[in-house]
Amino acid sequence: MLVLTRKKDQALIISDNIEITVLDIQGDQIRLGVEAPKSVKIFRKELYLEIQEENKNAARRASQVPAGNLDSLLNLKGSAKSSAIQEPVPTANTPSGEADKNRK
Repeated sequence: MLVLTRKKDQALIISDNIEITVLDIQGDQIRLGVEAPKSVKIFRKELYLEIQEENKNAARRASQVPAGNLDSLLNLKGSAKSSAIQEPVPTANTPSGEADKNRK
């Protein structure tokens, strides 16, 4: 680990495109400003570790789904689509010829 000492308003440059500036120092807290390209993901370490743990848990849960269950879900999804397409039904207020005319 590289250890550096910086004062308020002093900065560090990382890889020509990331700048970290000490904005303020109050007691045991330091406010840092980070300038970086939008493509660079920046997280507080505790949040990053939490995200990594949740990703591992999600992958573990996904790997525990039996293959047959996935096939059942896909078949269910397909049958829901076909049952959602229904022919118009003539009602007392709709002449039967009009319902046939609106069919596509």
